[in-house]
Amino acid sequence: MTLDDAYPDRAADRTRWILERRGSRAAVDPSRAAGALVETERSETGEAARVATILLANRECPWRCLMCDLWTHTLEDSVAPGAIPAQIERALAKLPAVRRVKLYNAGSFFDRKAVPREDHAAIAGILRDFDRVTVECHPALVGDDCFRFAELLSGRLEVAMGLETAHAGILERLNKGMTLASFRRAADSLARGGVALRTFVLLGLPFLAPEDSPAWAARSLEFAFDCGSSSAVLIPMRAGNGAMDALARRGDFEPPTLGMLERALADGIAACGARGRVFADLWDLERLRGCAACFPKRRRRLEGMNLAQRALPPVACADCGKAA
Repeated sequence: MTLDDAYPDRAADRTRWILERRGSRAAVDPSRAAGALVETERSETGEAARVATILLANRECPWRCLMCDLWTHTLEDSVAPGAIPAQIERALAKLPAVRRVKLYNAGSFFDRKAVPREDHAAIAGILRDFDRVTVECHPALVGDDCFRFAELLSGRLEVAMGLETAHAGILERLNKGMTLASFRRAADSLARGGVALRTFVLLGLPFLAPEDSPAWAARSLEFAFDCGSSSAVLIPMRAGNGAMDALARRGDFEPPTLGMLERALADGIAACGARGRVFADLWDLERLRGCAACFPKRRRRLEGMNLAQRALPPVACADCGKAA
C-alpha cells in the first residue's frame, strides 16, 4: 500500500483508506469552545443580522467523509455532561450581544456521544434570548432529539445539513453514509416539525472535471431548495486532510479557483435567489487567493454579494489581467 493508491470502491475500504492518510490531531481543551466569532449575514427577512458562531469542542463525528478535515480539532472521547453548556456560556460572555447563534461542532449536534442529550435543556436555557439557533446534523440523526430540542428553545431552530452534491455517484464516493433520498427524507421531516433547513453544497468535487463543477454546484443548489432549504452555502473544497492530497496527486482532485467561487455564487443567486439565500463560505478564502493584488477587493465583493444577494460588478485587475 502507498499513500497514492487508488481510491477504493467499497465503503469499508474507503474508510480505511481515508484514515490511513490522516495526519496528527490538534490539542483540544474540552472546557473551552474551539473558536467563537460574530459575523453579519443576510437573514430570511432580508435584514443584515449579526450572528455569533461558536465552534464547540467535542467528540469526532462517527462518519469518515472523504473531504473532512474538521476532525483535526475534535476529541477522541466524549465530553462530560455540562461541558458543552459551559463552553457556550464562556464563549458568549466574550462576544457582543446578538440575537442569533450557530453552534457548529464539526459533526452532528444530535450525536449523543458528541453533545450529551442531558445538556439540551441547559443549552436551551442559555439561549433563551436568541431568536434563531442553528446547529449542524447528519441526515441520519434528524429525529426525536432534534424536535425535542426545538421545543425547548424560545426562538426557532435551524438545522444545517451537508448535501454536498446532487451528483449521486460522487456523493456515494464521498463516504458520507447518505443518499439523495435520505437527505430529502430528513429535510421533509424538518419541514413537518417546523425546523428551518440550511444546506451545505461543495464546489470543486473530486472525480469530476473542473469545468463541470459549476454546473453540478448549480444542480445541487436547485436540489437543496427543492428540499425546502431557506439558505444554501457554497463551500470550496480543499486539500490538507491527507485523503484529498492523495487524490490531487493522482489527478482525481483539483481545488476550485476564486473565480469559480465568484461565478458559482453569482449564478446561484440568479437562479435560486427567489427561493432562498445563497452564500459563499469565506472562512478559508485565503487558500484561493491567487493574485495578491486583487484578492482583498474580490473578497469584499463576495462579502457584498452574500449580504446583498445580487451580483456586484466584477473586479478588474491590472496585475493578473483578469476581470473576475
